[in-house]
Amino acid sequence: MSRHAPAPAVPPGAPTGFGNAACRRLTTDSAGTGDPALHKATVWHLYVTSLQQIRDKIPRPPTAKRSTLLSRLLARSSATTAERPLLEGRPPRLPDGVRVYAIGDIHGRHDLLERIELAVVEDLSRSSRLVRPVLVYLGDYVDRGIAGRQVLEHLARNEILEGIPRVLLRGNHDLWFREFLRGEPIGESWLQYGGEATLLSYGVPLDPKLSLGQRLGRAAEILAERVPATHLALLDGLEVAFALGDYFFCHAGIRPGIPLARQSENDLLWIREPFLSWSGDHEKIVVHGHTIAEQPQLRRNRIGIDTGAYSTGVLTCLVLEGTDIRFLRTVPD
Repeated sequence: MSRHAPAPAVPPGAPTGFGNAACRRLTTDSAGTGDPALHKATVWHLYVTSLQQIRDKIPRPPTAKRSTLLSRLLARSSATTAERPLLEGRPPRLPDGVRVYAIGDIHGRHDLLERIELAVVEDLSRSSRLVRPVLVYLGDYVDRGIAGRQVLEHLARNEILEGIPRVLLRGNHDLWFREFLRGEPIGESWLQYGGEATLLSYGVPLDPKLSLGQRLGRAAEILAERVPATHLALLDGLEVAFALGDYFFCHAGIRPGIPLARQSENDLLWIREPFLSWSGDHEKIVVHGHTIAEQPQLRRNRIGIDTGAYSTGVLTCLVLEGTDIRFLRTVPD
């Protein structure tokens, strides 16, 4: 079937949504552990997504200007052979025909999120064959950057990449924000690590005339009135991990030596060591953010893609297909 062939009819019983639940079904059945009939229905449903329909929704400049514009905004690169992760001595791979776009820590940079999503659309338009794309966002949508509210609204509306299956993972900053909204006493530590930027994005200033406790209490009251239900639903629906093929996606990493199925949420959202320095094998190659590095970190057992977007202007998207590993990245203005 060609890339622009008419989409087949959805068979009876195919999933109708493209949220996290649909992606979980894809994960389970692609691994061969689920119902074969459901796997077939899920694959058919993913083929219904028309790349042409997605591209047609986005106003873009003529081809020559578009290429020039993208070259200014984006950098593309591929992993070298020496950098490649290995799983039991072989390159990790995804199920045939699946392409994953994993987007690193956004931290209130709505401008960069729009750029990288447009880059995904452009990347799909360049594909010479039909692929089943899956989006994985690694969390930390808020704090530090000035547009946390706009990022959550963007993700809730999902207009640029509507129709593509996606998984939204929870980061430690997203957890902090949600706990503050629930009245948990974490406000002081949250503010130390960028929470004030999120408050300001919702138009909630901190009154310097009040004590810290009073400032936080007043901010929580105003914020509760200004955060829409759609943002709360998005935050409450975030996943802590996602697995597909030979890859395991989470925000921060895993605790070495513990099976993936038994990892704690605390480690998945917060861990650094001993995960970062661990040289042994895991069950799958771990794709994560959380720990900032100037360049994407390719190690034998993990791939880190937090490139400090909120301060560097570089938001990284890891692209996985078959055994291929490459990157899309925004370029600082």
